[in-house]
Amino acid sequence: MLLVKEEHRHANNAEGDRDPLQHVAIIMDGNGRWAKSRRLPKFAGHKKGADAVRGIVEACCDLDIKYLTLYAFSSENWKRPIEEINDLMGLLKIYLTKEIDDLDAKDIRISFIGSRDRLGKNILSLIDEAEERTKNNKTLRLTLALNYGAQEEIVNATRKIAEQVKQGSLEPDDINSDVFSANLYTADFPEPDLIIRTSGEQRLSNFMLWQAAYAEFVFQDVYWPDYTKATLCDAIDEYYKRDRRYGARP
Repeated sequence: MLLVKEEHRHANNAEGDRDPLQHVAIIMDGNGRWAKSRRLPKFAGHKKGADAVRGIVEACCDLDIKYLTLYAFSSENWKRPIEEINDLMGLLKIYLTKEIDDLDAKDIRISFIGSRDRLGKNILSLIDEAEERTKNNKTLRLTLALNYGAQEEIVNATRKIAEQVKQGSLEPDDINSDVFSANLYTADFPEPDLIIRTSGEQRLSNFMLWQAAYAEFVFQDVYWPDYTKATLCDAIDEYYKRDRRYGARP
């Protein structure tokens, strides 16, 4: 295993032809299977997964990664049993209540992407408070994708652009990829350089379909509750082995 050096952010510039890794996005998968393998209730897996989030946030600060996006709850997750949904929302409340002081003290900005429909008023209040309190922090932008679905995001962006055309503030010929990106949930931060999925599964599951166009993918056979800084460094090591050409010849 090649552990990423603390100065990994400079590695891309060794030959002067690559930008440093800025944005890591993670599909956190395997909480339930982690619990099942230990004959524990699924809630134990989700709780342990929340602990892993804390460790990876700290690791990203140590590694000078500026943007971390975590797929916390998809729009499809509402199909899960109501008991599990309540457990997940309860953990989110605990996280936002107990972790906000520490996040703010570490100069971490927290934000959320996804639809706010179906989220309870108490959750929305905690989200608004967390975003407002940390909005000026600079060390790390931590984004939780909550009630998020990429297809819905694309449909919403299309609807917003159509409304702008209808109102006369935008000409159809002026619509391009930049205009489209500006109408997505992620309009104010860069697209991910690296997308990681844990648990051995190899699919995007409706996550950042537009933004992933030129991201590097790393799939790791480890359940999310067991994810550590060393595991993240393994993924980053793999990222640095890649030659990102964006469709051009080397």
